Amino acid sequence: QVQLVESGGGLVQAGGSLRLSCAASGRFFSFNAMGWYRQAPGNQRELVAVIASGDRTNYADSVKGRFTISRDNAKNTVYLQMNSLKPEDTAVYYCNIRWADGSTTYLYWGQGTQVTVSS
Repeated sequence: QVQLVESGGGLVQAGGSLRLSCAASGRFFSFNAMGWYRQAPGNQRELVAVIASGDRTNYADSVKGRFTISRDNAKNTVYLQMNSLKPEDTAVYYCNIRWADGSTTYLYWGQGTQVTVSS
């Protein structure tokens, strides 16, 4: 079983910064992708950023230039540095880990951490 524990959420004023962390534990394939998603009330969960093995990254257009995803493979941890935060960034942020083993894809989610940006 894989567990993901997020931390670092909170309340911040517009223009401020937060750094989210997500630590993975358990058994999983070393070649994997870890990502951050978010879900605001009434909205579907959406991709924020993802980082794959080899540090290949992909970002939602809405966060490009403001957010940076990174990972520490030794700690099995992924980070999301969020700068220049806007009220529309308010959401519950979830991390996930995904890998494929042959024809089977494994996907696990964390419990989420609330980010609230006040105007």
